[in-house]
Amino acid sequence: MAALAPLLAVAFLAAAAHAADPFAFFDWDVTYMAASPLGVPQQVIAVNKQFPGPVMNVTTNYNVVVNVLNSLDEPLLITWDGIQHRKNCWQDGVLGTTCPIPPGWNWTYNFQVKDQIGSFFYFPSLGMQRAAGGFGGITVNNRAVISVPFDTPDGDITLFIGDWYKKNHTHLRKMLDDGKELGMPDGVLMNGKGPYRYNDSLVPDGIEYETIKVEPGKTYRFRVHNVGVSTSLNFRIQNHNLALVETEGSYTMKQNFTNLDIHVGQSYSFLVTMDQNASSDYYIVASARFVNESLWTRVTGVAILQYSNSKGKASGPLPDPPNDEYDKTFSMNQARSIRMNVSTGAARPNPQGSFHYGSINVSQVYKLRNEPPVIINGKKRTTLSGISYSPPDTPLRLADLYDKKGIYTLDFPTMPIDGPPVIRTSVINSTYKNFLEIVFQNNDTIVQTYHIDGYAFWVVGMDYGEWTENSRGTYNKWDGVSRCTTQVFPGAWTAVMLSLDSPGFWNVRTENLDTWYLGQETYIRVVDPDGGYNVTEMVAPDNMLYCGLLRDKQKAQKPHGSSSSAAAVKLNNYLLVVLVPLLALALGH
Repeated sequence: MAALAPLLAVAFLAAAAHAADPFAFFDWDVTYMAASPLGVPQQVIAVNKQFPGPVMNVTTNYNVVVNVLNSLDEPLLITWDGIQHRKNCWQDGVLGTTCPIPPGWNWTYNFQVKDQIGSFFYFPSLGMQRAAGGFGGITVNNRAVISVPFDTPDGDITLFIGDWYKKNHTHLRKMLDDGKELGMPDGVLMNGKGPYRYNDSLVPDGIEYETIKVEPGKTYRFRVHNVGVSTSLNFRIQNHNLALVETEGSYTMKQNFTNLDIHVGQSYSFLVTMDQNASSDYYIVASARFVNESLWTRVTGVAILQYSNSKGKASGPLPDPPNDEYDKTFSMNQARSIRMNVSTGAARPNPQGSFHYGSINVSQVYKLRNEPPVIINGKKRTTLSGISYSPPDTPLRLADLYDKKGIYTLDFPTMPIDGPPVIRTSVINSTYKNFLEIVFQNNDTIVQTYHIDGYAFWVVGMDYGEWTENSRGTYNKWDGVSRCTTQVFPGAWTAVMLSLDSPGFWNVRTENLDTWYLGQETYIRVVDPDGGYNVTEMVAPDNMLYCGLLRDKQKAQKPHGSSSSAAAVKLNNYLLVVLVPLLALALGH
């Protein structure tokens, strides 16, 4: 180790002298950990022995280096929900772009949060693993030279909410493989903890709950992420207004809510002012939406907001949820009311509204239709436009790089196909700088949320019924919010627009873990015919993992898990991936 010190010193000097933007380094060990969030011992996934994992706090344009040691007993990938990985899909952490990290191995992600601000989260993307944890926050702060459209808060609080099962993720996975429903969750966690005992008959004694301590008169920024399996949650803080200011990288028009529906995979920022008399602590609540509330009472997360001058514990009934147990009109109107602040800057000083998305000619239109689960070849599957996606052993982007044929097909239909559903690896084919209109049509009976990796899209419309070309007359073509995850209500549609300014393969998926696992996803292949690989798209990293048809190219790595030898392996990987290239840059090579 001592012999490496001079090289480390030179490399760091090179980084300081030649890197235009700062670096942030993270070293993570992803392991199983015993926990009892709902009073029953179970196995959760932790990052550096933390559940939830640590918050990654960086600033616009930072270069982020994350060394991940997989100490699980199954393959692992970490994806960065909302981070755009400009022209660098190699770092996206999904099966279409990257081979999984084998058990006991480590791999280093290296990406830039280019031209981004906002509230995001990371999570393990394989095999229902997020249902066991492994998630954590990503906070991308504004650069000091860019003004923020609100006063600097007195504190910054990250809060993870999500439905939770007492069964391990491997058990949940087997249930889906066997064609079973997951059923009602066992509860809702808030920052990995169970509910405060607001009701002795509903909440057993001894549950550890989250307490957020605040000072009277101060204003805090709450970054709230729904990291659950499949349940939409209504979020509220007793007697406090939620001033919405940002969602998934866009500053919104500031508006006050007493409660807001947060769907699976979505992230919001609120300013909350501590303006109450602190006669007691206050409830923070996340409760299940669009269900029979009398049966789903246990599916409620409760944390405590505690003023420093609080006069006693919280007691009494929880603040009421919206009075529309099954009517989703209230929730849709909430979503429609969220508008982008077009006059403020974000990652750049120019206003967010300076890109006039509503006046750009659309290059391609895709209508992706979701139906209730179906049986294909004797197995329960979910589909988009009649196709249930099957991930190949060889990642799509690697297959292109090495000219491996027959891995996928470029025949994803622009409109839903008639006829029996099929299982295949069908991909949307598009071109760099195209402008897409995508309509998500949800003909299922539950809310689905859809996410597109690599991009933020403008949510231009949503309504009940079947989308038609006449639906465009209702589009918001000026201040639709720009985000990466949108809800689609059952029996309804949501339309989004996006500018394909980043070549690569980009995952389109439902964030509902059960329907994603059963096949509801695809990819957009974005190719630049005039530039291409190593011109408009970044080259594959030197530490690329190989699998599938390319497995013979993979060099062996001795499994080391959380053993003492891990440090040397991590350091070698770190030198090869980050510091040696910087040293070469410094020397002019």
